[in-house]
Amino acid sequence: MNKPRYDILRAEFLELVITLIADISKFDPAIADCNPKKALFRINRDMRFSHDKSPYKTHFSAAITSSGLKKPSQGGGPSYYFHIDAAGQLLVAGGEYLPPSDRLKAIRQQVIADAAGFSKVIKSKSIKDGFGGLQEEGKLTRPPKGFDADSAHIEYIKLKSFIVWQETSIKKKIPTDLGKELVSSFKDAFPLVKWLREVPLVISE
Repeated sequence: MNKPRYDILRAEFLELVITLIADISKFDPAIADCNPKKALFRINRDMRFSHDKSPYKTHFSAAITSSGLKKPSQGGGPSYYFHIDAAGQLLVAGGEYLPPSDRLKAIRQQVIADAAGFSKVIKSKSIKDGFGGLQEEGKLTRPPKGFDADSAHIEYIKLKSFIVWQETSIKKKIPTDLGKELVSSFKDAFPLVKWLREVPLVISE
């Protein structure tokens, strides 16, 4: 895809993100000040170690956060994330994907400290019906170091990500209002995002 076409599509994608921030902030005011331009991921690919020398990515993606930071390594905390690729695959997610070790440890500790609150989140109708539960990609087979096998929610403590997501093909099922459907999914993810936001971003040893 050439640069002019990318610029047109990016502008349309940015307008969608602007609308999403406004609509999400109605149930989650914390993200009202998120900068839409900073929420977008770069379209340029890192080609240094790739056989594919195409200069641009084949998908547009955005992460809407209360901190305005996208990457876990930046201490961005939980986000409302989505991307659309050239094949029409749409991924919608909420939470934290592969946070850095200190942040992951803090989340795991919070699962124990607020077992009742965490249980309420994972059992909520919106999380179960909207996403089928937390994703278990990369889940440990044994408890992580420093955590007892008898700890509350030990199976969740083994997770490396605390995130929900769903994938659909918008080519097979063209949405009548994509923005509205995204907002509905993000609202389903809100209980998890809100709970994760209460976890301290910096853990004190």
